[in-house]
Amino acid sequence: MRLSTPALVLRARRGLAVRLLAVALSAGVAAAGNARPSVAASAEVAGALPTARLHGSGTLRYFGLNVYEARLWAAPDFAPARYDAHGFALELVYARKLDGAAIAERSITEMGRVGSFEPAQAKAWREQLTLAFPDVKPGDRLTGVHDPGGVTRFYSNGRPTASIADPEFGRLFFGIWLSGRTAEPALRRELIGPDS
Repeated sequence: MRLSTPALVLRARRGLAVRLLAVALSAGVAAAGNARPSVAASAEVAGALPTARLHGSGTLRYFGLNVYEARLWAAPDFAPARYDAHGFALELVYARKLDGAAIAERSITEMGRVGSFEPAQAKAWREQLTLAFPDVKPGDRLTGVHDPGGVTRFYSNGRPTASIADPEFGRLFFGIWLSGRTAEPALRRELIGPDS
């Protein structure tokens, strides 16, 4: 049986539509397979912030190399513009080996980008951060929990390492990631959203 030209065109269109649908379905399955798995809150986050949910996450890269994945845990009413008025937690899961003292030193430098403080204050905070941050290796997790009352508690792989009761410290330290003056605006957007 010989088909007319319009019938051939219709058959070709149906065949193309079926192939496009198959490609779209297989891409959807592949995308679902590549979706980021849900992450449960660590014990220290769940204990300190029972209503917290994962607000956002992103990866810090340096010259294309992954340094750490950052995760921001906060209650549903978290307002990024006033982050220092809320309880929240920031987890960093490291992809590289780093010296704890170097992490502390870099933190002080980045805090200076967010706001100003006296050299004596920087020295005291550096000493406290050196206690808070041990050396890390790939897979290690450092967590900072911010209490709206002004206390910051640090954990290394779930173990408490330090506590700093200074609201200005908390504002400046977490401002490294959450302030509009951050050195990493793309990571900030991933943590708090594009409209914040």
